[in-house]
Amino acid sequence: MNNSLRAAIAGVGAYVPDKILTNADLERMIDTSDEWITKRTGVKERHIAGDGDSTASMAVEASRRACENAGIEPGELDMIACATITPETLCPSSACYIQRDLGAAKAAVFDLSAACSGFVYSLAIASRFIEAGQFKNCLVIGAETLSRFTDYEDRGSCILFGDGAGAVVLKPTDQDAKGVQYTVMHADGNGWDFIWLPAGGSKMPTSQQTVTDRLHYLKMRGRDVYKFAIEKMQWLLEDCMKACNLTPDDVDLVVPHQVNIRILKSATEKLGFPMDKVYVNIDRFGNTSAASIPIALDEAVRTGRVGPGSTVLLIAFGAGLTWAGAVVKL
Repeated sequence: MNNSLRAAIAGVGAYVPDKILTNADLERMIDTSDEWITKRTGVKERHIAGDGDSTASMAVEASRRACENAGIEPGELDMIACATITPETLCPSSACYIQRDLGAAKAAVFDLSAACSGFVYSLAIASRFIEAGQFKNCLVIGAETLSRFTDYEDRGSCILFGDGAGAVVLKPTDQDAKGVQYTVMHADGNGWDFIWLPAGGSKMPTSQQTVTDRLHYLKMRGRDVYKFAIEKMQWLLEDCMKACNLTPDDVDLVVPHQVNIRILKSATEKLGFPMDKVYVNIDRFGNTSAASIPIALDEAVRTGRVGPGSTVLLIAFGAGLTWAGAVVKL
């Protein structure tokens, strides 16, 4: 391993579908209200995939924008990692379709399934390849088409989810004060049923019965997820700051997985982060799982919330159960 190298974010990009599903739309579909949804989640609207959108197609558009922002051609990519729980197909990986459509012929590609933590997991893995000197240009994507796995008869979960994709290009740097400074990843499979999709895999293959029983939609234990998310977000923030000798004053922005506004406020305020240091766009995009952090990071960069020299904390938690964090200096 070349200990003088770090993986630096050289470019960002994102894509969301044009179609928007508002709380008013949901009021006409299920027994709910804008007030109830907003108070419980902070979500006002979410982008929903149209007929021509899929996990791979959205990822391709986000990736093109990230490559353009990084000043490279897709053909220069050495690796593509796509974090998703809503793959284009079970086989081959979404990353194969993305590679084909980008024209990234020399890139090694794979999907990673860690739910909402998937982007940070993938960022950590890609960073290690760059630090080892094996790859120079790595594309890390979070992409989800959650609307196609959402049960719009379940008022507790259908209010949450949206679709979209975000991507970053990683390149090597020898500057100590730049790049991915620290990553941490954990999981606890005992919480497998907190958030899960029962049917469609090898344990419960698709059948007429699984379709009739609506087992191809995401299931959630909302209260358990809420407790888990607050606990792990606080732990991740503390761990990342301790590992890099940071205080809240040293951090320019926390970019968390967009899970629930109450969770984001509770966890960050307890550790001394004012909300103006926490990037929140759940009101406009909902929960896009692995895509939420890169979509938010892209917005934060493009709107000038962060830039060269900024210290950013990326914090995620999701089904599995999984949780992961990263400290990045832009």
